[in-house]
Amino acid sequence: MSKVFITGATGQLGKSTINFLLQKGIAAKQISALARDEAKAAELKSKGIDVKIGNYDDFDSLRTAMQGVETMLLISSSEMTKSRAVQHINAIKAAKENGVKHIIYTGFMRTHEDPTSPLWFIAEDHVKTEKYLKESEITYTIFANGFYMDMLMDYVGEQILETKTIFVPAGEGKINFVLRNEIAEALANVLTTGGHENKTYNIGIEQPVSFGEIAKHISEVTGVAINYVSPEPEVYQQTLMQHGVPEDYARMFTAFAVAFAADTMNISTTDLTQLLSRKPTTVQEYLLSKFKK
Repeated sequence: MSKVFITGATGQLGKSTINFLLQKGIAAKQISALARDEAKAAELKSKGIDVKIGNYDDFDSLRTAMQGVETMLLISSSEMTKSRAVQHINAIKAAKENGVKHIIYTGFMRTHEDPTSPLWFIAEDHVKTEKYLKESEITYTIFANGFYMDMLMDYVGEQILETKTIFVPAGEGKINFVLRNEIAEALANVLTTGGHENKTYNIGIEQPVSFGEIAKHISEVTGVAINYVSPEPEVYQQTLMQHGVPEDYARMFTAFAVAFAADTMNISTTDLTQLLSRKPTTVQEYLLSKFKK
């Protein structure tokens, strides 16, 4: 395998992808990892990974870090206070200058991508990034990721067996969930095989589920009757804030819930099944693992 450059390497998705690459027998010296903080990259260094210090806002650091790289995994920025599109485009420009041949980009799953979307505040940067990437003439692969299943309990509530109610303004909308670790495994598979050139994959479970179905699944697994209530978004946001959730986070959680209600992540797909050569973990299986006695 040619040398691969992984951004966001100290984050959960980046670290997990690197671990899958190592498990596949890829030599550590073949992997370069971009990190903002050298201390946070100590674990990667200990594994023999070629750690490069830099960040999306520092174009020169990106250009230097990418020397000799043929493939880049561009993990989307988690920055919420500035334009992530500008950051991503910096990385794509640096890749172009260094002759990078293939960029794999992690976006997110959506049924539409215009300003009417409840998730436009998230989608806009991805739309701009993907447009620029496709126009760059660099071979691309886009992972349109579903909503992290790992965050499902943030909506359900860790005390669900006491409250016995899921309280989320998601209506009857269905959501495609996906485990972060299975995204990482699929990324490692794409990085080590061919046939993914200029393709966009919807990365998630085969059949999306609603919160009403999630309540039913928890009831079946635990024997505790769980209700599902879909309040008005304003009521939900105020309730979160009354329980100590900072306003910015409360707004974000509410925006995602409104988007769920609008079916903006209601996409059936077998892409991840094909990339993993098995069916991904379902919500029902995930809940069973969470609540098994």
